Amino acid sequence: MNSSNTNLKRFWSPKVHDLSPYVPGEQPKLTNLVKLNTNENPFPPSPKVFVAIQNQLNESLRLYPDPNATKLRQCLADSTGLNIDNVFVGNGSDEVLAHTFQALLQHSEPLLFPDISYSFYPVYCGLYGIKKCEVPLSEDLTINVSDFSQPNGGVILPNPNAPTGELLSLMDIQQLLMANTNRVVVIDEAYIDFGGQSAAQLVPEFDNLLVVQTLSKSRSLAGLRVGFALGQSHLIEALERVKNSFNSYPLSSESQAGAIAAIKDVSYFQETCQANIAQREKLAGQLKALGFSMTQSYANFLFVTHETLRAQEIAASLREQGIIIRHLTSSPRISNYLRISVGSVVECELLVQALTAMVAAS
Repeated sequence: MNSSNTNLKRFWSPKVHDLSPYVPGEQPKLTNLVKLNTNENPFPPSPKVFVAIQNQLNESLRLYPDPNATKLRQCLADSTGLNIDNVFVGNGSDEVLAHTFQALLQHSEPLLFPDISYSFYPVYCGLYGIKKCEVPLSEDLTINVSDFSQPNGGVILPNPNAPTGELLSLMDIQQLLMANTNRVVVIDEAYIDFGGQSAAQLVPEFDNLLVVQTLSKSRSLAGLRVGFALGQSHLIEALERVKNSFNSYPLSSESQAGAIAAIKDVSYFQETCQANIAQREKLAGQLKALGFSMTQSYANFLFVTHETLRAQEIAASLREQGIIIRHLTSSPRISNYLRISVGSVVECELLVQALTAMVAAS
């Protein structure tokens, strides 16, 4: 049978036909690439991570890893001032979020999240059959928490928001929690370490708060895939029930060991975070001098638009020069914006040189 003449999609489950999958940032396999499109940390992981992983490379790999990740969860509990039963871990924060959507956000009322936000949220809603309501950002692309005081089946938002980088204060988060006492509020803190205060300190006070974080960004472990959630024990139990109905062994022994080493190396973590922040502020100043305007970012990226040059043209021209940035077109409101990851000093210099020449030629 000639498969080209056969409707092979007949094998799909009905739901699959209607899914609109998440599109991750491009990972080009090019040499001499200046890669500023996926918000990866320009600094390597803590040297202690490599030692910890190397120590796992022995005959014990024939054994399953600890399904409860007890040592890692205790390490996270110690670092956040919480208890081990307040900690859940998973294979990257995206998996943690997937379990969260299943365990805590499937209700008859719609889930609320910003209209310009992490584009995985609507994907999970489609996958799990969750009604959604996308709440518009304010005119200046900030989140107004009072807009989330409406009937809902839960609230989820990134803080800092992505792709804008704008930050909500702990007072804002408290207001959000108090306005939604009968539903879970999920604060997705992938970028919190680049200038914000984590809502983890509010966990003991609010039984409807779940904080989700990742080691991919501030601890340079995107390739290791470690994420976690913090919340009161009844929320963590719900996540565990879903995890153990899906994959009881989500984190390898190497991932657990490397994550512990990264968390414990506090001085390296603080040093690299401050270096990222300093580089972000320097790059912001350089781009403003070239005619760019931007949101106030507290993440490891900038969200910018130019007064005369079009975003699509900028991205295409930079690509021709081996510099990759992200042009997001999910909403007409941001169609002329670019998200630029904060790279190394050299990478940022090459970016600014290319943009300077572009502006001069316009």
